[in-house]
Amino acid sequence: MNIYNRSSLIAFYTRHPDCKETLEKWYHDVESKIWKKPGDVTSDFNSARTIKNSRAIFSINHNDYRLIVEINYLKGWVFIKFIGTHAAYDKVDPEMINRFHTKGN
Repeated sequence: MNIYNRSSLIAFYTRHPDCKETLEKWYHDVESKIWKKPGDVTSDFNSARTIKNSRAIFSINHNDYRLIVEINYLKGWVFIKFIGTHAAYDKVDPEMINRFHTKGN
């Protein structure tokens, strides 16, 4: 999969270094995948949850952080929409967030 906005992951783990290793592993794991449907995501990441609007939510560092992505299955694209603390995640609508969100992270 082609992952867009890797810089947002780097910016986040620069502020939260405890998740750097996990986010880098997630990035490289996803980059090596070919997802054609939501079931492919949950097959590769059993803790991931797929939701409406071609979104998936990943738990990072045993659920200390949440990562929301939008997936274009036909083109093989993954767009990072949100990465934040669990408290910041509770303040967003994962199905509707339209751009990378950093406020409160």
